[in-house]
Amino acid sequence: MSRIGKAPISIPEGVTVEFNNGVLTAKGKLGELSQEIKDINVKIEEGVLTLERPSEAKDHKAKHGLYRALVNNMVEGVSKGFTKELELVGVGYRANNQGQKLDLALGFSHNIVLDLAPEVKVETISEKGKNPIVKLTSHDKQLVGQVAAKIRSFRKPEPYKGKGIKFVGEEIRRKAGKSA
Repeated sequence: MSRIGKAPISIPEGVTVEFNNGVLTAKGKLGELSQEIKDINVKIEEGVLTLERPSEAKDHKAKHGLYRALVNNMVEGVSKGFTKELELVGVGYRANNQGQKLDLALGFSHNIVLDLAPEVKVETISEKGKNPIVKLTSHDKQLVGQVAAKIRSFRKPEPYKGKGIKFVGEEIRRKAGKSA
């Protein structure tokens, strides 16, 4: 029994959802997203979207909750959007952006310049005495998470001093150093 799959999705005002030929499309003020849906029935009525599985087969049960979560993220994304914030912890770690180019100074012999997808808006916040923050915003939850993971992979937080790129609010498990 998929409890997630059974939950209805309320469609907020300003968002239109259409289901044609196995492709569900959500349009809102922030953009447009589409998702192909196989083996699951979709019902849209009076501002509420529900997904139903045709049988109790294992494959249908697995896809029921998955598609419901994906569609819910689409509807939420085109109406509100998603934001991820990354914090650069370390001496001399800096972040700058010119449009869609993100320039990171992470203690290597060279700066890392990353071209971001046009769907992802990037903003860098640098205050004196505080760690630089990179703020990523998009209507596509999967894309913003993938970009954030890519940026974090350049310098993952290490457990001894806690230096590296971490998500804001992320707890780093610290280890004790060598005892002499």
